[in-house]
Amino acid sequence: MTRTIAVIPAGGAGTRLWPRSRRSTPKHALPLGGGGRPLLRDTYDRVSDLSDEVYVVTEERQREIISSVLPEVDARHLIIEPTARGTTNAYGLAALTIAEESPDAVMLAMASDHVVRGRTAVRRAVRAAVRAAATTGGLVAFGLKPTFPSTGLGYIHAARRGPEGTLRVERFIEKPDLRTAKRFLKSGGYYWNLAWFAWRVDVFLQELHLHAPKHLTGLRKVVKARLAGDEKTAAALYGRLPVEVVDRSVLEKTDKLLLVPANFDWADIGSWAELGARVRADARGNSVEGESVLIDTRDSLVLGERRIIAAIGLEDMIIVDTEDALLVCPRSRAQDVKLVVEALRRSSKTRYL
Repeated sequence: MTRTIAVIPAGGAGTRLWPRSRRSTPKHALPLGGGGRPLLRDTYDRVSDLSDEVYVVTEERQREIISSVLPEVDARHLIIEPTARGTTNAYGLAALTIAEESPDAVMLAMASDHVVRGRTAVRRAVRAAVRAAATTGGLVAFGLKPTFPSTGLGYIHAARRGPEGTLRVERFIEKPDLRTAKRFLKSGGYYWNLAWFAWRVDVFLQELHLHAPKHLTGLRKVVKARLAGDEKTAAALYGRLPVEVVDRSVLEKTDKLLLVPANFDWADIGSWAELGARVRADARGNSVEGESVLIDTRDSLVLGERRIIAAIGLEDMIIVDTEDALLVCPRSRAQDVKLVVEALRRSSKTRYL
């Protein structure tokens, strides 16, 4: 029977959720799902029931953060990147690690920072994807039918039937403008890209060799240095690898790509506006956390920590207060929070990052 080995990449920071999400408190370590638990904790518990083993891939500086959230993950199941170098390298390093013991296993890659509801539907989709990956030798993506014309998510076009109840992927589309997103929603055959995947380890390594040979060659050198106990050389080699997401390096180029349609409740929470849409609002449409006094204020997200927040005459605003930083912006500009992070980095105010 084919083994299923889950891999959870947990190295990002979530710059659009600053000032809550930072290097010391990355997005996946925050309780954004409404249940009071870190997103990574929820993800780990979800995939543990659907796989034989679970590995977590993270960068060196997040080792302690991951261990605090998931103390049960031992050193063997923690795959450490010297520094974050994109999902092509993260998944490649994981695949090479798994291949040492289980080269024909199905690798289930699942993001660490998504909010997911619908256990039965998730189980059904995962089992379908794992089965398709094991029997067809395809690289299987998960897709969700869009419920609104999102411009903050990538899309996958898959309209033709494939084997084992899948659909054949025709192309990936980067985050579209509103007009294009509306067309996708109306025409059908387009799915949100969840960044969840399933593939046989040996097949994925073959596709890396075919479409991203520089990555694979470099990763093999990294693994060889690590096996020799030379972490310094391994880190130097890893730092020279090209940075690329696996969607572009492999999935957009392969002819083996299939899609499993899913129908569970899912959100990436890529911005404060998206989180605000999922937090219960009061009669005036305000979603509030912490102490506040809101006068003639409506349809706003107000998140406080230690201080009371007072607002007068605001509409469609986002206010996020932390101990050392305050964010205020219109909901319509929520995606631009990353510009603040970039500005702080340029001005060397990294203490706020």
